[in-house]
Amino acid sequence: MPLDPDFTRFTNLSVTPDDDGVWHVELNRPHKRNALDAETVEALVDLFSIAPRADARAVVLSGAGDHFCAGLDLVEHHDADRSPAAFWQLCLRWHEAFNKMEYGGVPVIAALKGAVVGGGLELASAAHIRVADDSTYFALPEGQRGLFTGGGATIRVADLVGKARMIDMMLTGRVYHGQEAIDLGLAQYLTDGSSLDMARQIATKTAQNLPLTNFAICSAISHMQNMSSLDAAYAEATVAGIVNTQPDARERLAAFADKRAARVRKDGT
Repeated sequence: MPLDPDFTRFTNLSVTPDDDGVWHVELNRPHKRNALDAETVEALVDLFSIAPRADARAVVLSGAGDHFCAGLDLVEHHDADRSPAAFWQLCLRWHEAFNKMEYGGVPVIAALKGAVVGGGLELASAAHIRVADDSTYFALPEGQRGLFTGGGATIRVADLVGKARMIDMMLTGRVYHGQEAIDLGLAQYLTDGSSLDMARQIATKTAQNLPLTNFAICSAISHMQNMSSLDAAYAEATVAGIVNTQPDARERLAAFADKRAARVRKDGT
């Protein structure tokens, strides 16, 4: 039986599921530009731990107010005056939350706007699809703050834009936005309308895929990227053997064989 989660317990997150199995998860600290404090990180760990077991078919992740996420809550960090060991443990919780997103098997579509900065970019990079609007800008200002990334930027952001460009972003505070950010891979979509509306459309479309297929796409590919080529080839064949013979796929395959299913066309229809 799927879990029946109590979304009211997430103080800093607003969670709204729809009838298609799409969850809209909104960071709800607009007065802080949705900066991530320790409580919010724990909420993300909790939420993305239960999503696969609660029949979530896709998740749209957005931020309340004018910004997606401005990163680590620097005021909380300053006031907490953490020891190295305490901050080390906090960073591990960030990794736990973002790993649950990336490897959890539920498609996560991030609707970006305003600041996607520092830890906010680390959060966005853990999503499977990112949609930016005209207001969206990306930066890693840790160098100017006397800090170093601790939530996976050296893994995910470097993978998106390359090591040299990430180092430049951290050293200089360079900001990317618009088509240049798309060309670099910081997001896959740029809209002159609402990024939330586009993210919802994408989530609804992906939610129509078979859950096992989405689970493989949104977990196995990331795992295989961490393997040697030989091991990844073996793992890919294993996953394909399971996914491509699932009983729920029989009707879809039959529709293709009988020419009832739509073919892939140049215009994407």
